[in-house]
Amino acid sequence: MGSGKSSVGKQLAKLIDADFIDSDEEIEKRTGVSIAWIFEKENEAGFRKREREIIQSLCQRKNIIMGTGGGSILAEENREYLKSTGFIIYLKVSLDEQFARTNRRQGARPLLNEPNPKEKLDALNKSRANIYESLANLTIETDGKSPKEVAQLILEKMNFA
Repeated sequence: MGSGKSSVGKQLAKLIDADFIDSDEEIEKRTGVSIAWIFEKENEAGFRKREREIIQSLCQRKNIIMGTGGGSILAEENREYLKSTGFIIYLKVSLDEQFARTNRRQGARPLLNEPNPKEKLDALNKSRANIYESLANLTIETDGKSPKEVAQLILEKMNFA
């Protein structure tokens, strides 16, 4: 959330002639409703179930860049699918930068609909950082870089540039 997954993913897909698919957008496309609506009606558990199904489905496809929601890696099943079928890139962002980015899209982030969203982001980061780092094949710091710069850096690190 706010790391630049979608923006960087689209740039990277363009550079390597692949399709970019955001798992959250795919859920909305297949269900015809927003993520916020799913959270409201089915709670986080219902959303995570849908997310797991979408990730499993997308992991079967070839030549794609997939952007997943920040909490998708909390499910062991998702981690196994992602690790066994793809190359995982962790886009690391500072709390201040992440808050600035997510604050631009207020209301679109159900997990941040609370009195202190920055505190919530910090708690989410602390609970997920070790998982991200252990799962990632490559970690890229995104602060102060444009999506295009991050995508180019990924290619350089993967020796595709």
